[in-house]
Amino acid sequence: MPPAKPAESKAGSNYMEVVFSIARRIPKGRATSYGAIAEAAGIRLTPRMVGWAMNAAGRAKPPVPAHRVVNSKGELSGRSFFATPTLMQELLEQEGVTVKNDRIADFERVFWDPAGKPGKAAVKPAALKVRSKKATAVQPAKAAPAKQKAAKSPQRKKPR
Repeated sequence: MPPAKPAESKAGSNYMEVVFSIARRIPKGRATSYGAIAEAAGIRLTPRMVGWAMNAAGRAKPPVPAHRVVNSKGELSGRSFFATPTLMQELLEQEGVTVKNDRIADFERVFWDPAGKPGKAAVKPAALKVRSKKATAVQPAKAAPAKQKAAKSPQRKKPR
């Protein structure tokens, strides 16, 4: 009788199938990020786990367009895992995507949100910049009470 496969291998292949399913939906001429796929998967995935799945995508049936998955800055960070160092760029350019210096030139326009949230991008630079501006505007109002609480905390503690 052959040895049973470990449970990890079965769970691992399931997460990869979820990632592959999302990646197969990326339209030609568009790209998404590892983080956006991780968020859209609906399971506890990290962008790095999505990257490992994309590394194995060359053996997947039906094929997975791994060349359409880049990092959150639009950089072709997975290019070294393709048959040639320029293949990822060549495949994107065949679909009309402009790549300069190993980065999608107009990533914000090309970005495809796998979660399908209208008006929201899953993980992309412009969204992060807007969030950080909002956080800065709100932070000073929240910071003052926190400092006051911190000042009161030591007074409440009893010496031992």
